[in-house]
Amino acid sequence: MRPIDFLLRAARRHADKVAVSGPEGSISYAELVEQVQALAAVLQHRVPAEDGRIAICAGNHIAHVVALFATLLAGRIWVPLNPRAGQAELRRIIEFTEAALVIAEDDQATKVADAGAPLMRYRPGGGQDDLSQAIERHRGRMPDAVYPALARTQAIKFTGGTTGLPKGVMQSLRSWNACIVSIMHAMRLDEHVRYLAVASITHGTSTFLLPVLGCGGTVLLPASTRPRDVLDQLERERVTSVFMPPTLIYGLLEDETVRRRDWSALRHFVYAAAPMRSDKILEAQEVFGPVETGYGQTEAPAIIAYMPAEEARDLRNLASVGRPALMTDVAIMDAQGRVLPPGEHGEVVVRGDLVMTGYWKQPDKTAESFHGDWLRTGDGGVLDERGYLYLRDRIRDMIITGGFNVYPTDVEDALGAHPAVYDCAVLGLEDDKWGEAVHGAVQLHAGAQVSEAELIAWVRARLDPVKTPKHVHFFDSLPRTANAKVSKKDVRQQILQRMQEAST
Repeated sequence: MRPIDFLLRAARRHADKVAVSGPEGSISYAELVEQVQALAAVLQHRVPAEDGRIAICAGNHIAHVVALFATLLAGRIWVPLNPRAGQAELRRIIEFTEAALVIAEDDQATKVADAGAPLMRYRPGGGQDDLSQAIERHRGRMPDAVYPALARTQAIKFTGGTTGLPKGVMQSLRSWNACIVSIMHAMRLDEHVRYLAVASITHGTSTFLLPVLGCGGTVLLPASTRPRDVLDQLERERVTSVFMPPTLIYGLLEDETVRRRDWSALRHFVYAAAPMRSDKILEAQEVFGPVETGYGQTEAPAIIAYMPAEEARDLRNLASVGRPALMTDVAIMDAQGRVLPPGEHGEVVVRGDLVMTGYWKQPDKTAESFHGDWLRTGDGGVLDERGYLYLRDRIRDMIITGGFNVYPTDVEDALGAHPAVYDCAVLGLEDDKWGEAVHGAVQLHAGAQVSEAELIAWVRARLDPVKTPKHVHFFDSLPRTANAKVSKKDVRQQILQRMQEAST
């Protein structure tokens, strides 16, 4: 069974029901599948190679959902492109994956045009655009049936880059199936679910689309992600399920109307993608009720572990991300590769169908990420005697800010390219709003002058807003280790000391 078969099966059972609804209107299961089939036939013609990559750069629109599902039905490989990313980053991914076709909404088209791949544009709401016209011309046409081996790649999702190549996670059809079934099981989804897709389709929302639609539920797309607008839609649309990062939840909790609203329809108020402070979890439980969380990463998508609402109310579980999901084995491993008993701290490792097959064109990175058949997550943690997983720290330097992964080297490359900067370091510091905030530390060339605002604007022009430092700190000389490398430990300590002194 292919991942797309979850949608096709549900459409036969719920043909006239609304499948997806958004600012552009609503679409039934039957109409959704008809459009997906028509576009899949087009994509098979435009991208004849069965391992062809189709990159999509768009916001949360019905046309984006159709394009994604058509890529799956055509038997091609989906490459999501974050619409918030800068032009250089998007083009790097397109070139690196050798995408055979790029689909983009009008507002994003200029960033991906002339990137070495043909472009198909669409206008949210439809009209005289490439996508709409292709669907209408081929309406009623069926694509060739393609049933790839389950080990074959379904998607290549990028988690960040280093000083060299970007890091593309190859997720197989088997991985997607495991993800879909795990979410269905953990959230006990059925045809009554009304899921608000606040997170971007290129990120967290993509993992929820097929579980929700596979059960006959309805996906609701937001007109806005401003806190007041999200609250209005959650209440007005009688949303039962939603996933969002803690930063957005903090904004919802600060809204003056949040405690006067009717949240009786909510069944799954899920936070994930970043840690959430204990006091905010308790506050969210008080306001919204069924607060849940999960733990996953692109290399093992969506839910490695899950915490349902009834278990989350146990104060012993406040700092936990839940117990292992249905189809995934989780353990704690020491540096020597030994699986540790309950209560001992080490690296979280994962195995099972959920796990990626590797990194695109980076066999060395793939080998580093596995110990036998165990995926090394890079996260530190502990399993208690009841089987609940607690994340203690991150072994890698990755920063998680607002639910997005940021690799310091990406930001250091951009920041260090400024003519005034001699050397720099980037790190994450605890932040009430973002979970972690990106901070830069710079040492300027002798005699050079530049302001914090200028450096922030410099990075923002080259990377997406998530990767842009919230603050840049100036050092006469960056602290270094004995082998002349910048000591991030000492940089962190000095920044924290400065911040403490400034607050007193």
